[in-house]
Amino acid sequence: MKWLMLLLAGIFEVVWAIAMKYSNGFSIPIPSIITAVTYILSAVFLALALKNLPLGMAYVMWVGFGIVGTIILGVLLFHEKLTLLQILSIILIIIGVIGLKLFAKQ
Repeated sequence: MKWLMLLLAGIFEVVWAIAMKYSNGFSIPIPSIITAVTYILSAVFLALALKNLPLGMAYVMWVGFGIVGTIILGVLLFHEKLTLLQILSIILIIIGVIGLKLFAKQ
């Protein structure tokens, strides 16, 4: 359950970041509301995960989900470009997150 809470926290982090982009600086109401709600949900699910996971590992994984998810959606939704070095760096982040999960003591 703790891993599910952390995954949900990461998903909501990606959603609020994308909604914030669509909010155009909080000038469009619906994406602005989605940003606020999912920001809070992300924090709530992270707090629930932290009840049973070490802070450092959980935080790094949460941020890793957010980084990778927002980059992928940035490319798909906003046609952002990535260089080869950026792609390799993203792969390293993914490897790091997988390694943290595989070698977690809990």
